[in-house]
Amino acid sequence: MARSPEKLHYAKTHEWVDLDGDIATIGISAFAVEELTDLVFMALPSVGTSVSAGSEFGEVESVKAVSPLYAPVSGVVTESHDALVNELEILGDDPYEKGWIIRVKVSDPSQLNALMTFEQYQEQCGKSH
Repeated sequence: MARSPEKLHYAKTHEWVDLDGDIATIGISAFAVEELTDLVFMALPSVGTSVSAGSEFGEVESVKAVSPLYAPVSGVVTESHDALVNELEILGDDPYEKGWIIRVKVSDPSQLNALMTFEQYQEQCGKSH
């Protein structure tokens, strides 16, 4: 089943969340990938790492800048998409499906209520040009 960007939750910092039970799949939006342009490096957390909503969990580097990745929800990393580190083009090709970054066992699913809907996120991106 394909992941629909319209059904995801978004952080102001361009990360998206797809919650399935208590596991959140997290990635960055197509808008963020386009803004970053040519990606050259990515650092991801190890499985078992605790992340807190709003805090940095990794980084992605482009030819333009290093951008921190922020956790949209708190929990423990259950999976890191390690293959992505060596195949950063996947992010540009398919940021919502194959380009997921980490999976987190969420400590408090109500944290999703603080995130934006797709429509709210689109408005934010429109204003940032």
